[in-house]
Amino acid sequence: MVDATMTFRSHQANAAPATDGAGGDTVVSVAAAGDDLSAYAELCNQASHAPAQSHAWVAAWTQHASPDGLLAIVRCVGRPVYALPLDVEKLGPFRVARLMSGRHANGNFPAADPAFLASGAFDMAPVVASIRAARPNIDVLALERLLPEHDGIANPLAALPRFPSPNLSLAVSLEGGFDALLSRSSGKRKRKKHRSQTRKFEAAGGFRRIEATTPAETARLLDAFFTMKKQRFEQMGVGNVFAEPAVQAFFRTLFAKALDETPPRFVLHALEVAGLPRAITGSSRDGKRLICEFGAIEEDDLAHASPGDFLFFENIDEACREGLEVYDFSVGDEPYKRLWCDIETRHFDVTIPLTPKGRLLALQMRQTARLKAFVKNSPLVWKLTKVLRRRTAGVAQPAGD
Repeated sequence: MVDATMTFRSHQANAAPATDGAGGDTVVSVAAAGDDLSAYAELCNQASHAPAQSHAWVAAWTQHASPDGLLAIVRCVGRPVYALPLDVEKLGPFRVARLMSGRHANGNFPAADPAFLASGAFDMAPVVASIRAARPNIDVLALERLLPEHDGIANPLAALPRFPSPNLSLAVSLEGGFDALLSRSSGKRKRKKHRSQTRKFEAAGGFRRIEATTPAETARLLDAFFTMKKQRFEQMGVGNVFAEPAVQAFFRTLFAKALDETPPRFVLHALEVAGLPRAITGSSRDGKRLICEFGAIEEDDLAHASPGDFLFFENIDEACREGLEVYDFSVGDEPYKRLWCDIETRHFDVTIPLTPKGRLLALQMRQTARLKAFVKNSPLVWKLTKVLRRRTAGVAQPAGD
């Protein structure tokens, strides 16, 4: 175990660094996330990390939506080699530190230098101890929806006590290109449906698939997306995780700034019919993988033509042409994803109590995760749960659901 140097505003504790197994001095610092992200940017330039732990994501979230953010950084011989960007949230009488951006962060893999991990020097215990010392008012460290591996590198957090996340993550291999993919997944039926949709959209006033390439287009598509999501969540009878102005500002900054990159790491696509957006996806590029971070459709007279399915067809086709290897639908087991997917990934959660009262909350969080897994893995129970949500919200159940 290495010693840790812990700093956080007025809280400060210092210990002499120890020599790690790689022959270098290793220390851990914990500071307010908004103080300085330069070390985090340096790490992300050389590290393996998921999109939600990229510097662009963390910087935009810190700017708009993280009133109490922390950044725990491991340094080896002065160089950053591992980091945890965290939000501290109030949950009743408890405070919980989660991976930054909460439910918007899926398929998580905190930034890590592959060479440092390969050296065998990494130990999560000093990181946990540093967080506890810097912020003794945090009761639980809850790291959710963690990838088992990224870029062929095992997630070092898997060495901690863990349990399966409630939701599966679904993806499809693009091996062999689009024609080969269709040959493996009811291609004739998909092509027939796509041609039928094309005729319907042409008859409704013409259509086009677009990618937002300017700040104005980005703002317009996000405006439409937020409206679509609001309507959809109201129909489902669940809270709208995109409702907060700070969250919307985060996504506006994230996708607008991504336009400066070639290709942009975060990209918006839309299907327009008669000049209006009818389906929208927001995706991240992660190496040879395109990840659908979110999507929505307009609930209007064209919803029956499945504009979302049409847009996914086009997005996957383009991903194949670009030479990508995986199209990732991200977290959530839904029928429209099952039409394509042949890859299942079970994320894992880590819940660590940091205070005596945090032990009670950590136990409750684990039990809640098990209950969610039971509900979502039981088709009948999950269907009844969705019906109950709609009735509670005063929304009629759609026919055939």
